Amino acid sequence: MNPQGITIKVSPYTVKETIDHLQAILQSNGVTIYARINQQDELQKTGQVILPLEFILFGNPKSGGPIMVENPMAALDLPLKVIAWQGSDQKVLVAYNSAAYIKERHSLSDHVSAPIDLDPLMIKVLG
Repeated sequence: MNPQGITIKVSPYTVKETIDHLQAILQSNGVTIYARINQQDELQKTGQVILPLEFILFGNPKSGGPIMVENPMAALDLPLKVIAWQGSDQKVLVAYNSAAYIKERHSLSDHVSAPIDLDPLMIKVLG
């Protein structure tokens, strides 16, 4: 399972711990958290059952602004988002759009696209 343009990594933590750790690092760096959704809880409200899955939407207008100035359609991929979920094998996976995919998709220049690279952040989160 590796859809084009999506980076998938294994987390050593539970879904909640993974997103908690990500949120703490983002907030300590002044990043705005726009939404955090526990999809398992939301689906439970409708009588559906799913293993743990959480979604977080975040960004920094100072960094994202130049991206949208360069190509307004890039707003389709901003703010950035990360999902973490538990598979039936009990592994926790984390997924997000790769920076190269977003950069190519919207024909972004190197100087504005650097902040969308989540790989260094996820190395910190996943330890």
